[in-house]
Amino acid sequence: MINIKSLKFDADEKLLEYVEKKVGKLEKFFDNMGDLDVTLSLLPDPENKAVKIQTRFPGEDLVIERNAKTFEEAVTEAADAMKEKIVRAKERKFDK
Repeated sequence: MINIKSLKFDADEKLLEYVEKKVGKLEKFFDNMGDLDVTLSLLPDPENKAVKIQTRFPGEDLVIERNAKTFEEAVTEAADAMKEKIVRAKERKFDK
């Protein structure tokens, strides 16, 4: 399940759908993964948006944070980084 929070602003439907689409793809990389928590926030610099993705992986918490000029760019970068982190955590857990 994907939980999306927007801090200090109201995310529009288009942005929420984009986050669901991009972050939703992460669920296929590991079946027993916990909920995906996505936090969208505005930074003091108006040109900067922050995205944080968190999830529970058996035995550890996985957290990725990315900043970019747009939320879409930050979400894409964070989702790609989280995918790599999930794959590495899976390899560590099952290649022992």
